[in-house]
Amino acid sequence: MTVIVSVKINDGIVMAADSAGTMVSGQVYAHANKIANLCSGLPIGAMSTGSGGIGNESVETLMKDLRQRFEGRSPAHADWRLDPGAYTMAEVSGKLRRFLFEEKVAACRDETSIQLRICGYSSGRPLAEVWEVNMTQLGCPPPRLIMDEASFGVLWDGQYEALNRLILGLGFDIGNALVKHGIPPHDAGRLQENLVKDLYATLAVPAMPIQDAIDLARFLVETTIGFVRFAVFMPKSVGGAVEIAAITKHEGFRWIQSKASATAVPNRTA
Repeated sequence: MTVIVSVKINDGIVMAADSAGTMVSGQVYAHANKIANLCSGLPIGAMSTGSGGIGNESVETLMKDLRQRFEGRSPAHADWRLDPGAYTMAEVSGKLRRFLFEEKVAACRDETSIQLRICGYSSGRPLAEVWEVNMTQLGCPPPRLIMDEASFGVLWDGQYEALNRLILGLGFDIGNALVKHGIPPHDAGRLQENLVKDLYATLAVPAMPIQDAIDLARFLVETTIGFVRFAVFMPKSVGGAVEIAAITKHEGFRWIQSKASATAVPNRTA
């Protein structure tokens, strides 16, 4: 498990994640890299939650393999190179799915469950998009656009509980709690939806400056790390250093914070 957070505003997208990586064996390591620039010089990135690898390959290494193809540095996959003047986020997401699921997961016998969030700008477009690819050993639907250019706000995935409570106002098990306290099962779902509408906390607005979006993303990841640390009986599968990257129209993909440094590291390409 892990926590990944994206904050989309007018000026771009901020991506943030913890560093706990869970292997298929159940072992948790504290130095996983979950955010990647998918093509040097282009404003696109991806982050992952779920299994930390596919077979014997880590997601981090696989993202670097994919970046080689996107940059035209893999002679056997010349047709994968992204044309800086003509690529789309739909194309990027589709090729990511093709590489990870059709080439890697399909050939692996291990149980795999990985969710990837792909963030960035299509060539020449004024606003960013957010796409999602969900894959398991049983299948992988086509990439899904979860935030188009006109959509803004906060998205989170992985370990939901802390941010569900903070932002939605309700814990993950609210449905069972409502039934336990006398709400008929057929009414519990509708009541839950109404409560979210009443309790939802808006933390980001489209006009928010990028630095404030960075601060918000950091806060949300750190809040989840602290919640998991102290929550009794909750698996300690979120933690480690916080990594943050920002993607903007003119500056492209840039590192804000990595495990190597607590300050800006604009030249990192890993």
